[in-house]
Amino acid sequence: MTTREFDGVRLERVREYVWEIPREGEMRVPARVLASEALLEQIGDDRTLQQLKNATQLPGMTKHALCMPDGHQGYGFPVGGVGATDTEHGCISPGAVGYDINCGVRMMRTNLSYDDLQGKEEELVDELFRAIPSGLGGGGVVESGLDTVKSVLERGVDWALEAGYAVEDDLLHCEDEGRRPDADADAVSEKAKNRGKKQLGSLGSGNHFLEVQRVTDVFRSDVADAYGLAEDQIVVLIHCGSRGLGHQVCNDYLRKIEKRHGDLLAQLPDRELAAAPAGSELAESYYRAMCAAINFAWVNRQLVMHRTREVFERVFGRDWEAMEMHLLYDVAHNIAKKEVHDVDGDERELYVHRKGATRAFPAGHPEVPKAYRDVGQPVIIPGSMGAGSYVLRGGEESLSLSFGSTAHGAGRVMSRTRAKKEYWGETVQSELRDQNRIYVKAQSGATVAEEAPGVYKDVDEVVRVSDALGIGDKVARTYPVCNIKG
Repeated sequence: MTTREFDGVRLERVREYVWEIPREGEMRVPARVLASEALLEQIGDDRTLQQLKNATQLPGMTKHALCMPDGHQGYGFPVGGVGATDTEHGCISPGAVGYDINCGVRMMRTNLSYDDLQGKEEELVDELFRAIPSGLGGGGVVESGLDTVKSVLERGVDWALEAGYAVEDDLLHCEDEGRRPDADADAVSEKAKNRGKKQLGSLGSGNHFLEVQRVTDVFRSDVADAYGLAEDQIVVLIHCGSRGLGHQVCNDYLRKIEKRHGDLLAQLPDRELAAAPAGSELAESYYRAMCAAINFAWVNRQLVMHRTREVFERVFGRDWEAMEMHLLYDVAHNIAKKEVHDVDGDERELYVHRKGATRAFPAGHPEVPKAYRDVGQPVIIPGSMGAGSYVLRGGEESLSLSFGSTAHGAGRVMSRTRAKKEYWGETVQSELRDQNRIYVKAQSGATVAEEAPGVYKDVDEVVRVSDALGIGDKVARTYPVCNIKG
């Protein structure tokens, strides 16, 4: 089928897995959806396509607005959305980044095998749940004053290294080495800093989690070797972001933009796309505040990893170094970054907004860490707690097709409200344990119900499309063993 229509939004098939919403009306550029027929049916089932079409009206939008294979409806800008705007004549949009700035994932590898873990699953999940703060509100690995928060905001993982919560190798395996140099703590409100000072080193709630996994499949052995991955190996996946601090930064700047740039806001089809014109004082201030929140999130995940290492030491009776618990990679998926991309033969600096999308730079790109530059940037795609996750590498087609981006997860197909009506948390926990040997511990049964495997798209299909398009190549698949949630 060469054309599809969902709720009045028409798409044309450009080629396999690439669907385009042609430019019309107030659209500045076309929009594209990267999806199979099956995924397109799910993407078209909510307001994702209309939100994507709306996003094309942001000033300075370049080439096309994009929806990744895991896309679904968000606030204003769709989750799974990618939009690149010109840094001179465009804009930056907090709504196109999202409230959880630098929500992202990091994977830590170990030299443990699945056999080493069997029989210790319940002890491990209990110890992790006890040691790592989760859920709404306060509580963190480090409860600090405002001076510490300011240092974290400006220095990122450098602060954690100096404070003894990281080793040098951790920085070398983190996006941007765990620090955005444009960060400015003074651009972050006191209210945001106060929200962050009691949450440094915590998972939070919702879809955030820590999961102990085993590697079940290796698809590209040369890349897996470079990443230090092998079948039956135990790895740890951490998914969380900037907590209340990042949420407050987004909220603060949305309100400021509404007051100061109401003329631009009035031109946009959705107030949640609120944007500051490139070069304006507010655009520069938001960028510095966003970079500071990015640093906070990297430190947050670093502290959760530090505490995880301590738990493994207690449970397995060995130093974490002896278990080779090293960071494979940490990558953000709610972010806007100044990047240089080829646009119609010209190199242009753009604000690349990735909201629920992952950077996926190919081999040879200078921003890929030296350890992986010959094979490509690691990309971590979490699935549901019953379906497993994937490690990919940035694909050769990512820069031309998607501004160096791919999916960030499985993507929801069911709202949290509906999920709590469809599933009973305790039943989900029991079935995962008894049928799949997956041990889940959460603050409440409602959290488990909201995150039941059935509320997500098929992560295998999401990754298959990414691999087929060449934007993110399959390297390895992992499967849950233990999972803790807020």
